[in-house]
Amino acid sequence: MKLAMFGTGYVGLVTGTCFADLGNDVICVDIDQKKIDQLKKGIIPIYEPGLSDLVKRNVKAKRLNFTIDAAKAIKESEIIFICVGTPQGNTGKADLQYVLDVAKAIGEQMDDYKIIVTKSTVPVGTGDKVKRFIRNELYKRKSKLEFDVVSNPEFLKEGAAIKDFQNPDRVVIGVENGKAKKILENLYQPVARTNKPVVFMDVKSSELTKYAANAMLATRISLMNEIAALCEEVGADIKQVAKGIGLDSRIGSRFLSAGAGYGGSCFPKDVKALIQTLENHGFNTSILRAVDYVNERQKKSIVPKLKRFLPDLEGKKIALWGLSFKPKTDDMREAPSLTIVDQLSEEYATVSCYDPEAMENAKVMFAKHKNTEFCGNSYDCLKDADALIIITEWDEFRSPDFKRMKELMQKHIIIDGRNIYDPEEIARQGFSYAGVGK
Repeated sequence: MKLAMFGTGYVGLVTGTCFADLGNDVICVDIDQKKIDQLKKGIIPIYEPGLSDLVKRNVKAKRLNFTIDAAKAIKESEIIFICVGTPQGNTGKADLQYVLDVAKAIGEQMDDYKIIVTKSTVPVGTGDKVKRFIRNELYKRKSKLEFDVVSNPEFLKEGAAIKDFQNPDRVVIGVENGKAKKILENLYQPVARTNKPVVFMDVKSSELTKYAANAMLATRISLMNEIAALCEEVGADIKQVAKGIGLDSRIGSRFLSAGAGYGGSCFPKDVKALIQTLENHGFNTSILRAVDYVNERQKKSIVPKLKRFLPDLEGKKIALWGLSFKPKTDDMREAPSLTIVDQLSEEYATVSCYDPEAMENAKVMFAKHKNTEFCGNSYDCLKDADALIIITEWDEFRSPDFKRMKELMQKHIIIDGRNIYDPEEIARQGFSYAGVGK
């Protein structure tokens, strides 16, 4: 099939590339000429394991193309995916400007039947707005061309997006026309062949499913962080608690890890957007507001743990391992490291940091912090450090050379924001240690 992906960010680039790898002809559209030129050369603007090779392979096979020519992409495609950003506004509401800009362009340029798929995370009711924008433009053209608007939310985990596309837990499609449903069944047939369910529902239910799923996962994380605070107070171990409740088949073991808080482009934004939607319809949002509050509080809980060992941080050198909001990505949006570096800066500490993939993004985000240095590897930033804070649980941090660490560091303090170490083992190595919920 001939597909267009509007937006070459995380969702559009991964989705478009994976569809091309299934044999479809895909045009990825963006307004940034420089970005398009780089993509044509195989230069990928994001870090996602396996994506670079997949892009190069499909560009070489001429199944994947990149352009700024929106009109050409609309006219040549049967199915148009809207994958642009929906940034959070001042009130927490999702900003639909870019989604509706694409809808307007489709109405201006389409010349035959099209299926328009909202892949961006959008509030319930967005499909109706997209329809109105397209119809308005067709009306101006005195055109009665038919089209269908479909909701197909993405459930790709950063760091495992290609695997998630190829072997999804489920594919959710909101569609209200038999013709569009049949076409999308054919499009997703290679995925359904792996016995993964393709779930069809109405458009509004599909739009709400994405927000509800992320809100549920965020709630689990915040609940465990709330329980972790109690564990620290009474002397319990959150990892043991998580194991005990995770064995209940009604609960399961995933998303029960206490830590420095969640971040990224989805959970924080989607929780706030769902709060806004609920309140706009007159509903109480005490649960989700608590989820958001606990998460923001958790991000601020790491530096106070450090101050138990070093009450005065002025002039102290603090090493940070991990800056991205999770491993296997360079994404630092809403990452706990942003809060932690702000706190350390306010305490007049010097920060040395390292992340396997997020260093370039971090240099931009930490530009205002003149007391922050960026190191080439995890050991470089330990030289003369007074303490180490683990923020992101990259695999390379799990089995370090503790003897070498001890020789490099001035003081031997580890604050483990992801509970990747055994406290007893750390004590045997001669370090002072604090985890989360221990």
